Amino acid sequence: MDKFDQKIVAMLVANARTPVSQIARQVNLSRSATAERIANLESSGQISGYHASLGTHSEQAPIAAHLELRYKEHNCEAYAEIMRGIPEIKRCQAISGDVDMLLYVEVASMARLEDIRLQLEQMEKMVMVRTHMVLREMFSR
Repeated sequence: MDKFDQKIVAMLVANARTPVSQIARQVNLSRSATAERIANLESSGQISGYHASLGTHSEQAPIAAHLELRYKEHNCEAYAEIMRGIPEIKRCQAISGDVDMLLYVEVASMARLEDIRLQLEQMEKMVMVRTHMVLREMFSR
C-alpha cells in the first residue's frame, strides 16, 4: 500500500460510507483513480468488508469489560456455543497462554456484568474468570 491507499483506507475506516468523490478530493486523486484503488484494495483482500456499528439509545456509553476464562477441560467449541447465547458478549476468542478464552462484553449495568460473571463461574469445569474493566476506548477500527 502506498500513501494514497493508506489515506483511502484511513478514511474508510473512519466512515465506510464516505463518498468516493469526497475521498478523491482528500487524497488529491481523480474520482475514477480513487474508485479503482478501492476496488483493488477490496479484490486483494486488504479491505475485507464494511460493517455497521451499533450505537446505544442513550447518551451513556455501555459498560465494557474483557473477561479471561480458564477451564479444566480444553473444549473451546462447547464453551463458545454457550457464550453465543449471551447477547452482551460481543467477541469470544480462544487464545494461547495461561488463559483459554478471552471475551469482550458490553453491558448496560454493573449488575448485568455481575450476572454474566456468576453464570460463567458456575459453568462446569470453569477454573477462573478474571475481569478487566475498559476505562476508556482510545480508538477502534
